[in-house]
Amino acid sequence: MNRTFRLVSATALAVALGAGVTATAVAAPAAAPAAPSAASSSVAAKPALTAKADVASVDAWQNFHVTGKASGIAAGTKVTLQQKQGAKWVSLPATVSVNSSHTYALRVKLGIKGKNSLRIVGGGAVSPVFTVTVR
Repeated sequence: MNRTFRLVSATALAVALGAGVTATAVAAPAAAPAAPSAASSSVAAKPALTAKADVASVDAWQNFHVTGKASGIAAGTKVTLQQKQGAKWVSLPATVSVNSSHTYALRVKLGIKGKNSLRIVGGGAVSPVFTVTVR
């Protein structure tokens, strides 16, 4: 009887191990990560702004235009002109919304004579610095 018990136990163990291997083999592909889909593999564009003035120099309080493009920023997002005053960037009262073409245009007047460092900020992005000299 002892021998029969061992034979039945060994058979049961072999069947259990066989079933376990089969279950593992079947479960392994389901546990493997799926290939990324096209929607999840596209990375959201990092917000970016460009900016340029239509003139290099102007007379004090003379109108000029600042234009630029916004990428990775939703239409309707507000962008603001900033001027470097000393060591600080100061927001000027010149704000406009990005349009549906992802561009913007501002009309600006400056009164601080000399070389003015300017930039556009908004939507989590900062444009490169550009300069306008006020005479």
